[in-house]
Amino acid sequence: MPGFLPDSDSEDELPPGWIEKADENGKVFYVNQNQEVKWTHPRTGKAKRVRGDLPFGWEKRNNESGKILYVNTTTGQETFTDPRLAFASEIPTKNISDVRQRFDSGTTALQVLHGLDLSGKVAVVTGSNVGIGFETARSLVLHGCTVYFCCRNKKSTEDAIASIVKEKSSLGKQCKFIHLDLSTLKSVKEFCDNLKSEISHLNFLILNAGVFALPFSTTQDGLETTFQISHLSNFYLTNELSSLVDNRSRVIVLSSESHRFSNLSLENMDEQKLSPPASKYWSMMAYNNAKLCNVLFAIELAKRWKDRGISVFVCHPGNMVSSQLSRNYWFYRLMFALVRPFTKSLQQAASTTIFCATATELTGLTGLYFNNCFFCEPSKVSQIDEMQTKLWSISEKMVNDILNGTNFVF
Repeated sequence: MPGFLPDSDSEDELPPGWIEKADENGKVFYVNQNQEVKWTHPRTGKAKRVRGDLPFGWEKRNNESGKILYVNTTTGQETFTDPRLAFASEIPTKNISDVRQRFDSGTTALQVLHGLDLSGKVAVVTGSNVGIGFETARSLVLHGCTVYFCCRNKKSTEDAIASIVKEKSSLGKQCKFIHLDLSTLKSVKEFCDNLKSEISHLNFLILNAGVFALPFSTTQDGLETTFQISHLSNFYLTNELSSLVDNRSRVIVLSSESHRFSNLSLENMDEQKLSPPASKYWSMMAYNNAKLCNVLFAIELAKRWKDRGISVFVCHPGNMVSSQLSRNYWFYRLMFALVRPFTKSLQQAASTTIFCATATELTGLTGLYFNNCFFCEPSKVSQIDEMQTKLWSISEKMVNDILNGTNFVF
């Protein structure tokens, strides 16, 4: 009696409608008839790369439109398909246990970047006019990166950029300012449109901006301020910039160890719990919940963008770092001042963000939580798949409600 035959005689055979290509860096990707792109094999889930020299007689050239063309100088054959694709080798799956710790809580951002040249790289750092965001942006600029300072306060941002230029005048051309007010999705949309009109590719998207210890208030969009600024606007901004990121890009979301003290659960998480009314508002719990949202969002985003080869990491910069985060309430300003001798400097606090953005040993990894320049386990609730997808769905609905039912596609 004949047995059932497999759909193909090789697990590497592509499903109908898919074709295989390679980018200019040799990374293999797959495209279907609907122009959907995957950076892993649609059937096996494995990644590949072409390596070595072109076969004898082949040359790589650019045609008149700048597109890469492969030419066989012997036969005159021309093709846009890399002739090495037939011999592409599988990229070994990286295990996080193979990554060894190189830095710790005392490491500075500039020490993480030692020896690295980021010339030609482009970064977006939100909230980069002060504190940890400023040190993050400054460190990247000092190593050749072009950084977009994305902030609400133009004067403060110009002063921040001026202080970098004072260190070295030539750095001014690497510092760009685009206005961004995370308290309104209209401003987020304008920011994204402005950025997309200036650049076509983004290497580092660093979601640093956030607020802490605010008295109850609502945004122009009618939501509780801590939730919108710290999570929802970042959710919308990231999805709006999807076209600028690819397998060479990393997304870094700043959270906090405070996410472990959230009171959100799968049963109680809804729009009112995320954006509570004044009668149910406590500033510290609003912050804890927003920080849990950061972790849930980063992990869910990592899963959704994994096939595109984009690494997404979430990190804790440090406990009670002396920055302007505590500026909204005298009690927290006093607490931060008292513990200042025992906490990280701003340069040390920026180190984990910089490590997540630039460390070569993290290539191929995604969805990890970092503290002190090394990955660790986030809270148990943040690891619940249903929590991650539920937050995404609620956030998607809230954005579309604000945008008057325009059905923004995530």
